[in-house]
Amino acid sequence: MHITAKVDYAVRALVELAAAGDGPVKADRLAQAQAVPHKFLEAVLGELRRAGMVSSRRGRDGGYWLARPAAEITVADVIRAMEGPLASVRGERPEEVHYDGHAAALVEVWIAVRVNLRAVLEGVSVADIAAGALPGFVAELNSDPQAWRRR
Repeated sequence: MHITAKVDYAVRALVELAAAGDGPVKADRLAQAQAVPHKFLEAVLGELRRAGMVSSRRGRDGGYWLARPAAEITVADVIRAMEGPLASVRGERPEEVHYDGHAAALVEVWIAVRVNLRAVLEGVSVADIAAGALPGFVAELNSDPQAWRRR
């Protein structure tokens, strides 16, 4: 799975907003806190606003804040808002792909990949990340030494 800069910045901005609590936070403060390009972050925040994850207000007292509780925003939600479906094959949903002959079972592999992506990405919220308290299954997955091995 390829995590784009847009998704990475979006999750990090949402985590900063969750940690900030109520009230508007300026985009330049978010960009500085996460060392991300301000202009790019502004575009990402606009997409998050259109997706209903953040609200904003212009002006001297303006900024961004979460539009709904951080515990209700999963990493999967952010990926879908920024890039579309979690898993696709040549732009199609895995269940819509058809293969002939010996490759027919490959559809089941793609669906299993999607199931596993969902299990992790739908199971971790912005609030979990902001609190530094990830669900136990994440620690369990990361405790496997093979998880950290590059291949």
